[in-house]
Amino acid sequence: MSNSLERFRIDGKVAVITGGAGFLGVRHAEAVLDAGGIPILADINESAAKQRAANLSDKYNLEVPGFYADITTHKSVEELCTMCTERFGKVDILINNAANDPKVKQDEADSVPWSRFEAFPEMIWNKDISVGLTGAYLCSQVFGREMAKRNQGVILNIASDLGIIAPDQRIYHIQGLPDERQPVKPVTYSVVKHGMIGLTKYLATYWADKGIRVNALCPGGVYNGQPETFVRQLTNLIPMGRMADADEYKPAIIFLISDASSYMTGASLSIDGGRTCW
Repeated sequence: MSNSLERFRIDGKVAVITGGAGFLGVRHAEAVLDAGGIPILADINESAAKQRAANLSDKYNLEVPGFYADITTHKSVEELCTMCTERFGKVDILINNAANDPKVKQDEADSVPWSRFEAFPEMIWNKDISVGLTGAYLCSQVFGREMAKRNQGVILNIASDLGIIAPDQRIYHIQGLPDERQPVKPVTYSVVKHGMIGLTKYLATYWADKGIRVNALCPGGVYNGQPETFVRQLTNLIPMGRMADADEYKPAIIFLISDASSYMTGASLSIDGGRTCW
C-alpha cells in the first residue's frame, strides 16, 4: 500500500456520530469501520441506536456501541462524552450528523400546509434549530474541548446542498393546488444547514492552533424510495441526472476524517451531482 493510501486509514480512532441510528448515520459508521476506526452511534432513540450498533457489530465482527444522547441539552452531551472517554479513553472524531428533516406533504386539501413560511409554527422552528444547530454547537463545545486538551481532533459537520443554495420549491409542486396551498421545504432545514457551514468556519479558525480540523460535507439528496414524481423533478435540477446512492458518500467521509485531508480545514465539500453549479 502506498503512503498516500495509508493516509486514508484511521485505525484505532474513535468517532462519535450524532443521529447515528439514522439512514445516513449508519452509513457514516460503516465508513469509519471500513477505514479501521471505531464508531459510536449516539441518538435520542436509544433502542434504535443499540440495534443499529448491534447490526454493525455482527457485520464487521467488532463491538460497536450505541448510546442514548439528547444533544439539545448540555448535560446529556457531557454524559455522552464521559461514557465515550471512560469506554475508550478518548474521542478523536466528531461527526455532527443529527438533524430534523420532516417530509414535505400536503395533509389536508383545504388547509394551508404547515411548512409554508407564512404558517410555519414557532414550536417547530425552535425544535429544528435546537436539534440541527444547537446540538452541533453543544457537541462541538464539549468534545472539542477534550480534543483541544490533546491538541488533535477532527470535527465533521454534515451540512447539505441546501446549506449553499435555497430549496427549489418547484420540485414539491402539486398540480391543481393554488399557490398558497402548495407544500414547500420548511425554512428551518436550509437555515440549519447554512448555519452548519458558518459553525464550521468559526470552529476551524478558533481551534486551528489546537490541532483540530473542522470541515463540512454538503451532500445532495440520497435516493431512498422517494415518490417517482419527486425524484424526476429533483433530478431535472442535477447535471448528473440522478440522486446519490446510499453508500456514495462513504469515501468522502473517510477523506474528511482522515489524514488524507490533513491540510484542509474550514472548507465545505459539495458532493451533489453538480446541482449547486446551476
